[in-house]
Amino acid sequence: MALDLPVVWAAIIAFAVLAYVVLDGFDLGVGILFPLFPEKHDRDVMMNTIAPVWDGNETWLVLGGGGLLAVFPLAYATILPALYAPLIAMLVALIFRGVAFEYRWRTKRGERLWDWSFAGGSAMAAFCQGIALGALVQGIPVANRAYAGGWWNWLTPFSIGTGIALIIGYTLLGATWLVMRTSGELAARARRIALPAAILTVIAIGSVSLWTPFLKPQYLDRWFSYPTAIFSVVLPLLVLASFVSLIVALRIRHDTWPFVSALGLFVLAYAGIGISFYPYIIPETLTIWEAAAPEESLIFMLIGAAILVPLILIYTAYAYWVFRGKVDPEEGYH
Repeated sequence: MALDLPVVWAAIIAFAVLAYVVLDGFDLGVGILFPLFPEKHDRDVMMNTIAPVWDGNETWLVLGGGGLLAVFPLAYATILPALYAPLIAMLVALIFRGVAFEYRWRTKRGERLWDWSFAGGSAMAAFCQGIALGALVQGIPVANRAYAGGWWNWLTPFSIGTGIALIIGYTLLGATWLVMRTSGELAARARRIALPAAILTVIAIGSVSLWTPFLKPQYLDRWFSYPTAIFSVVLPLLVLASFVSLIVALRIRHDTWPFVSALGLFVLAYAGIGISFYPYIIPETLTIWEAAAPEESLIFMLIGAAILVPLILIYTAYAYWVFRGKVDPEEGYH
């Protein structure tokens, strides 16, 4: 049986985007939490927990975006013009955040400025990612195989809601990451933050999930008709199980399981989006087969991906293994 190459590539890009969300999500969350930890020593330790891995996490963003351009060029040419504003704002925020990683360690006079650049860049990047997701979910107007909307089509109550929801979710990931990687009062404060963040995250997931089916007939049909209606029962139960696991782990002061449970919430929410979308890459407009590059190109790039993706996974796993465990508050990465 021949491979359905567009489906294979859709799975690869979906995995890359998910890897970016869960990996870069927690280090964006650490930045979002910066204003709640005003002490310099705490902020130094927080940055040291992510300094060895943050740039590697963003590899998945490059893979997802580059893969979309190479494999689904029509979708790329349609989505980018619709989302120029939030995506450019996200990239600028990530630049400020990346520069702040180095500059705040090199200056005393401007340290506060770079602290706020790190925090603001993290929050803005998360917000813009959520807005872009919301704009894609609510639909992009297409005519003659090109974007047919205006400059501000992406800005709606739904997209703003998804932007806020992602900030809340990343805050949860950041807090549970700090619970896992730090000790003492810093970890205790992160644990106290994680509890309300978990509650707000589940509320945000529920709100967006209830809103989404009524945006388009496709979503309503997908979630409330057999056999996909099964997921309307299974996914909420799994979300509830992950939430309970997270709360219990926080209550019994487990270090690792809160972070694992928070990742579970994100994976389940992402699965819900995938169920709503498939087989469209742009809802109700463009399927993955219509948007795909020629088969020869897909085969050629798949050979490269078969080499590149495992190497990235091995490097990522090795980096996390080397820098595993609690961060020593008296040692610095820089």
